[in-house]
Amino acid sequence: MTADLAAHTTSGGEAFQFWVLGTVAVIGALCTILMKKAMHSALCLAGTMIILAVFYLANGAYFLGIVQIVVYTGAIMMLFLFIVMLVGVTAADSLKETIKGQRWWAAACGLGFGVLLIAGIGQASLTEFNGLGAANGAYGGNVEGLAALIFTKYVFAFEITGALLITAAVGAMVLTHRERTEKARTQRELSEQRVREGKHVPPLPAPGVYARHNAVDVPGLLPDGTPAELTVMQTLRKRGQIRDVSTEALADLKALEQRSEERLGRDRDEEEATR
Repeated sequence: MTADLAAHTTSGGEAFQFWVLGTVAVIGALCTILMKKAMHSALCLAGTMIILAVFYLANGAYFLGIVQIVVYTGAIMMLFLFIVMLVGVTAADSLKETIKGQRWWAAACGLGFGVLLIAGIGQASLTEFNGLGAANGAYGGNVEGLAALIFTKYVFAFEITGALLITAAVGAMVLTHRERTEKARTQRELSEQRVREGKHVPPLPAPGVYARHNAVDVPGLLPDGTPAELTVMQTLRKRGQIRDVSTEALADLKALEQRSEERLGRDRDEEEATR
């Protein structure tokens, strides 16, 4: 009777932990779908996953807690963050749907998942069930009990899942692998092709303006003061990440010329006065 009562009661510390961390987890989940930048959404999702791992550890599911941190948060989410940083996804990217009706399908799937989640929580709250302590005590611990179930009762399901994952990985490599069907062209052949097509033959000019800006998003200036399009990458230009400093550079140059003229005029006046 005491064990059943303890299984259905919550201490003050557990309740405080649940409401504080649960609130932060919900806020992180909302920020994941409401943030405009992909990097911020990924960081919010990583924070929510860490809080879920804390919940697993607090409830005695040590294996799930460690897997949540090591596999999901530490491996998958960090890999996603690295990909976002390398690719350079920004808020300026196009948000146009490439698949017609995908938002409606996503909303329907989210609604269905919410119904299943509410039904599962309601079923667990209204009916009595055995606690986690009894399941862990049968095999001497949480990890031991999970290993016993995976490699005895659910061994075939576990092996089939592993085979499906391996098949998916091999299929991804096969689909993304491209066999070279023609001989690779040499540097001389590529140069001759550029000459025949009338492309820019000499090396491209380096980015920067008057050796004061060496960033890749700052175009160089031509002698007439207009920015040179060949000095910056086309990728940055299409993303709208080019900083046009031609007006500022020309204004600085004009001010420098004016100061030089004033200085030369003063020197000329001083020479005439000494004569």
